[in-house]
Amino acid sequence: MGRRGTLFTFYFSHFYYGGHFTTRFGFLLLDTEQLRETIGSLIRVLNSSKLTGKASGLDDQILLNGILFYVIYMILPGVAHMPLWRTDGVLLTILLHMGPVEFLYYWLHRALHHHYLYSRYHSHHHSSVVTEPITSVIHPFAEHLAYFLLFLIPLLAGIFMRKSSIAALFGYISYIDFMNNMGHCNFELIPKMLFSIFPPLKYLMYTPSYHSLHHTQFRTNYSLFMPIYDYIYGTMDKSSDALYEKSLIRPEELPHVIHLTHLVTPQSIYHLRLGFASLASKPYTYKWYVWAMWPVTCCSIMLTWTYGRTFILERNQFNKVNVQTWVVPKFKIQYLLKLRNESIDSLIEEAILRADERGIKVLSLGLLNQGDELNGYGELYIHRNPKLKIKVVDGSSLVVAVVLNSIPKGTTQVLFRGNLTKVAYSIASALCQMGIQVATSHKDEYEQLNTKLKNVERESKLLLSKSFTEKIWLVGDGLTKEEQMKASKGTLFIPFSQFPPKRLRKDCLYHTTPAMMSPKSFQNIDSCENWLPRRAMSASRVAGVIHALEGWNVHECGNTMFNIEKIWEAGLHHGFRPLTIPT
Repeated sequence: MGRRGTLFTFYFSHFYYGGHFTTRFGFLLLDTEQLRETIGSLIRVLNSSKLTGKASGLDDQILLNGILFYVIYMILPGVAHMPLWRTDGVLLTILLHMGPVEFLYYWLHRALHHHYLYSRYHSHHHSSVVTEPITSVIHPFAEHLAYFLLFLIPLLAGIFMRKSSIAALFGYISYIDFMNNMGHCNFELIPKMLFSIFPPLKYLMYTPSYHSLHHTQFRTNYSLFMPIYDYIYGTMDKSSDALYEKSLIRPEELPHVIHLTHLVTPQSIYHLRLGFASLASKPYTYKWYVWAMWPVTCCSIMLTWTYGRTFILERNQFNKVNVQTWVVPKFKIQYLLKLRNESIDSLIEEAILRADERGIKVLSLGLLNQGDELNGYGELYIHRNPKLKIKVVDGSSLVVAVVLNSIPKGTTQVLFRGNLTKVAYSIASALCQMGIQVATSHKDEYEQLNTKLKNVERESKLLLSKSFTEKIWLVGDGLTKEEQMKASKGTLFIPFSQFPPKRLRKDCLYHTTPAMMSPKSFQNIDSCENWLPRRAMSASRVAGVIHALEGWNVHECGNTMFNIEKIWEAGLHHGFRPLTIPT
């Protein structure tokens, strides 16, 4: 592209909205001949803007930065051909920031607190006494321009000395953006361990609590990101260290219920709340662009093979019951390969014992953490630790209840297909009692059901069928592609398994895995649970909450099945609702 061609520049900025950090990016396309007119109109808009709302002017700042960077690109030679990396250029950028940038910003900031400049400019930024990340970019136009020129010092020096690189450019911009947002986040997140390992770090990096004092005291802690100049010139707030220590002490909210789940696929880490908020807020589906993150994905895989402790994924509250979701750092494939069953088993048992020591009432097992071959639906831990006070729940009774209530009214026959589990036998038994014929296409499954359901009346409702004409299919793990293709048009697949079947038929309907919609008063459900819709919770997770709400002092694991009707009615009573059946 010629140096006098079209303005086509990439801009990006981080924002904090709705409780999450998000990244905003895009392309700015302008004709070079219109550059002067665009800059003039932009300045007029910025000068006329009252900037009274916190979100006002954000696009202006992005446009301003994009235009200014492009002007530099047009004027200075060599900018378009910077190398990817230069060590001396990176070191130069670091030194120039520590020296001139931090020093000049300190005195500029002190000047902005003079009553003349403060009342006309800087007071707008200080209108946020209780800061948030978006506060970091709320400034009048003159301040934006001053800061831009200040941060330009290391970048221009590198360009003029022919030591600049793409890494130095984007690394420095990202550093400024991150530190600026962090300093205004109003939440202390810098661990004390960092300052213990390297004590001089306190002079080189501020903390959110350090900068919060500037917004409350106004005449202290003027430094940009490095408090060293506050120490040198005696403007450090004396309560900085005490506030930092106090901010790190947070009262522990002891949960009443723990839901113990695990990772699904390597790509699913980006759908966690710790990943991308935009992905976590939607049901888990394959995204082609996630493959671009393969270095991070590979690192996460290696981490799961070595890291040996569960971590907290989510905290919720409902009717004065505190709920936490803990994650075993293992993927589904690791469970299925059975190569590290002992390791997984020990992680689950360790989590149960840790929860028991803390006095937690109920722990529900999610996904494959309740596998029959792994731990006998959780019963293994009860036998190993007979003095457990915590109640272990696999939620199988509620799973059965959800599946039974998902079958459309008036159904007289269903096709049963999938691996036969504790849940499968209970569903088949309940259907026979309800007078609904249970057909199966596999002879071995038919014989196993016959053996398990010894009552003659129930056996009379079992049917060995090869027609595949049933409109309602109850399916578990083991459903094959060939069997799905034999289903008649309009068939409704209702899974009773932990994982959903692949949706191979566009002319058929697929229900979700057993789950219920949470009440509106269930707090902090901002992300989707795997492939379930927003605010839907798996039946095993709901079961643990219901056990705690009702105060049921019993285990529900192994071959034990809780009263199906009782737990269903309790769930409805507390505001949980069945998901809509697809039509």
